Amino acid sequence: MTRRGKYARRLDPALWVYIDRVNEWYPPEIAELPIAEQRAVYDAMCRAFHQGHPPGVSVNDGLIAAADHSIPVRRYQLAGKAPQATVIYYQGGGFVLGGLDSHDDICAEICAETGFEVLSADYRLAPEHRHPAAFDDALAVFEWVAASSTLPIVLCGESAGGTLAAAVAHATRRHPRHAAGQVLIYPELGGDGTGRSHIEHAEAPLLTLGDIDFYRRIRSAPGQSLDDPTFSPLKDDDFSGLPPTFIITAECDPLSSDGEAYRDRIVAAGGSAWWQEDPRLVHSFLRARNSVPRAGEAFLDILSAIASVTMLGMNNGPS
Repeated sequence: MTRRGKYARRLDPALWVYIDRVNEWYPPEIAELPIAEQRAVYDAMCRAFHQGHPPGVSVNDGLIAAADHSIPVRRYQLAGKAPQATVIYYQGGGFVLGGLDSHDDICAEICAETGFEVLSADYRLAPEHRHPAAFDDALAVFEWVAASSTLPIVLCGESAGGTLAAAVAHATRRHPRHAAGQVLIYPELGGDGTGRSHIEHAEAPLLTLGDIDFYRRIRSAPGQSLDDPTFSPLKDDDFSGLPPTFIITAECDPLSSDGEAYRDRIVAAGGSAWWQEDPRLVHSFLRARNSVPRAGEAFLDILSAIASVTMLGMNNGPS
């Protein structure tokens, strides 16, 4: 049973069922095990939470050629419906865990509910491949989609994937086929640890400040500056020209203040951005979307945001 502390009454009982189930599969002390064992346990947990594919969603795997390797991708399309946009999805997992299977059902549901094509990108993981490997792969997938399709592009990612989506948005804002929008789900954007949520929720269930520090260290190369915007998008000194942006965070997550700060900087630079903090939710709530009503409502907001930022981006200029 998870130590509940001040969150015992703050979180809904249904959410505690989810948190306890996650911790049964992937307990905090697993960080002491070799990376290969951590990945095996995480993959097993993802299979246990997998919700299957909605009817009508077809799935095809492929490879995108990069400079010296290939990037696995998975494409989701809805039968009988011409897609109006392509969502590039970057999965979470602390830059250490996950792949095409870990968030497969989430991508399939995004495809089914929006009617958009979804392309999931299996970027290289740390510690074998430190920064900027994951960013380079995320950028390569964007450039491939931009070159091979005329559909508007929406960048979407959760947790570590949200970091990558934002970093790609910053790097490609002047690209002739820049993203129409971005949707970031409890992203790690490189906050300095002094925000409200960093302090109030430093020891929140499922993600702590210590976890965030661990993942930053494990993905950074020796001498790597954490102020590099491809590593920490909040460290950029220019927030102009970014696509319409929606950030959704969980109240009981140390990363929540990152989303608020990112929204504020885009708006201050003249852009369009919205930040939504969902009360009494925790990091990784996407996996609880079908078991916890509050998480399900947040997922519906994410689906709506994907459609909304796409339309805004299309109306604001070429994408």
